Amino acid sequence: MQVSASGSQPGQQEVRRVAVVGTGVIGASWAAYFLARGLEVSATDPMPDAQAKLRAAVARHWPSLELLGLAPGASPERLRFSDSLEEALDGADFVQENGPEREDLKIDLFRRMDAALPAHVVLASSSSGLLMSKVQAACRHPGRVVLGHPFNPPHLIPLVEVIGGVQTSPEAVQAALDFYSAIGKKAIHVRKEVKGHIANRLQAALWREAFHLVEQGVASTEDIDTAIAYGPGLRWALMGPYLNLHMSGGEGGIGHMLDHLGPPIESWWADLGTPSISDALKAQIRSGVQEQMSGKTSADIAAERDQLLVQLLAAKGKTRFIP
Repeated sequence: MQVSASGSQPGQQEVRRVAVVGTGVIGASWAAYFLARGLEVSATDPMPDAQAKLRAAVARHWPSLELLGLAPGASPERLRFSDSLEEALDGADFVQENGPEREDLKIDLFRRMDAALPAHVVLASSSSGLLMSKVQAACRHPGRVVLGHPFNPPHLIPLVEVIGGVQTSPEAVQAALDFYSAIGKKAIHVRKEVKGHIANRLQAALWREAFHLVEQGVASTEDIDTAIAYGPGLRWALMGPYLNLHMSGGEGGIGHMLDHLGPPIESWWADLGTPSISDALKAQIRSGVQEQMSGKTSADIAAERDQLLVQLLAAKGKTRFIP
């Protein structure tokens, strides 16, 4: 990250060491990615056997990261683990927090991190739904608290959503955007705090209708997965909804598409369902997914998923006009 090497504003220093606080699925994936980008990682997690699980996860992710290309100096040996939060934070230039999705725990955790670090160190949270305006409430330096929400798995999926709370400084938001971009992420600035941010809200809209269609007996869970994975999902992996709509409009582009399909789309919106996740629907979905998983394991699917993601990311990196 090319920023000033001195100063007290958030982000005004080069990031060499990242503190990863919380090393579950998301935190371990982040740690592997930071290491692959040539950074030092200082990690901490209070769970039993956290260090062994973290090192095993890094080793498991490393072959995919090697295929994508390692930065100079990248090595799993640059990972250190501490049982103490304060010890793990010592010397950190950037913090990526990945604790449980509980507001009270986050508030206390950020209070402790804020008290332990100089005011220029950006504190970023991976929270998938909490608002930074509340998380930063107990901090002495709330201006350096941002959301840096990744998409799972962070060591492969480039997206990071960056959002500030009401007390976050513009400098901290920009420092986070600059840092994530410098290490190869696709960082976007979410301009207003909303529950679930951007990508999770878009996912939630799809999930709602997916649950509704199962509940109404329109399709099985496998039918819906096939419809997305072999239909719009293939296009969405290349371009987002707006560029896809534009391309579907032919010579007239997005304008023609909206004029032509606007009324039908509105009629589909009006017909979408609003299911509740009842015990009966849970059982229906669980049964459908268990049938899909027959003869497979989650580890098998994750390994193939990661292999395909590496290939897709490599192909996308060679495109000229598709972002």
